[in-house]
Amino acid sequence: MDIQLCKPFMDEETKKEVLKILDSGWYILGENTKKFEEEFAKYIGVKHAVATSSGTTAIFLVMKAFGIKSGDEVIIPSFTFISTGTAVISAGGKLSFVDIDEKTYNMDPSLIEERITKKTKAIMPVHLYGNPVDVDSIKEIAEKHDLKFIEDACQAHGAEYKGKKCGSFGDAACFSFYPSKVMTVGGDGGMVVTNDDKIAEAVRLLRDHGRIDKYCHKYLGFNMRFNEIQAVIGRQQLKHLDDFVSSRRKIAEKYTKLMKDVVITPIEKENVKSSYYVYTIRTKERDKLQAHLKENNIPTGIYYPISIHEQPCINSNIKLPKTEKVEKEILSLPMHPFLKDDEIKYISEKTQEFFR
Repeated sequence: MDIQLCKPFMDEETKKEVLKILDSGWYILGENTKKFEEEFAKYIGVKHAVATSSGTTAIFLVMKAFGIKSGDEVIIPSFTFISTGTAVISAGGKLSFVDIDEKTYNMDPSLIEERITKKTKAIMPVHLYGNPVDVDSIKEIAEKHDLKFIEDACQAHGAEYKGKKCGSFGDAACFSFYPSKVMTVGGDGGMVVTNDDKIAEAVRLLRDHGRIDKYCHKYLGFNMRFNEIQAVIGRQQLKHLDDFVSSRRKIAEKYTKLMKDVVITPIEKENVKSSYYVYTIRTKERDKLQAHLKENNIPTGIYYPISIHEQPCINSNIKLPKTEKVEKEILSLPMHPFLKDDEIKYISEKTQEFFR
């Protein structure tokens, strides 16, 4: 049985569209990029979407657009991929870490206010694993303290909070289209979404050397552009995104039903719809279980074994007890829209077998 941890979707129509771009000779920031931005903005339910070279650069450009500078603090969780933090640092900001809710693995809103100082400029929660954060609570804190509320939605394509798409709540939000994500562009790629006209314009200029004309530059910008091949792949993927999410949710439901008695399975709070970027279980026997599954040709992943505040390049002295506990117990099982019932059953049976 050939089980894959993740499996991107590429159909024949997508391949035909890519060949058209190769024949066109227009490869960067063309009509397809514009249409992809328009279609993605409409899907999320916002005014603007600006495509960038990656999810990391999307976060970086948002920080620059909001004027984050040296000494400015941005509140983030530590339990996420490192780019959430490094993009802030690269823009000049300073990280302020908040521990997680042990049940959802997302930023714990009750711990945010104690981290706010006079230097705090923004709060950036992560919809981890595609599971939406407590938007209302975090947004209320941001508004109370006059802070920017930025969503790291890099893992949350198609996820919903109270019937609205993740990415539609913040002053801006950032998405990644890395190949393992719920939707991809066939490589690195990102998107900034916002209802703020000025932020959208700033990101659009900053991604392309800050230029307002071919050789006239309003800002000290960067080369973080999007290309047309990615755009046509993204447009095709977007057509299928709701089906991808629906399939992932059905797979997650089956996993949970089969394994809830032997491991800690993911939970969704009321009014939340996870897109299940990954399906992550928890057990104190994580390493042994992972080895057992590997012996049975079942690939697994650990998202994330070393949190940002523990990374050698960050060198933070802060302690985050729940984060440090959970990172030792989490294990992600194969999750993509094309998992078959017999594969789900096999993975579940081998997991149960380990505990027997």
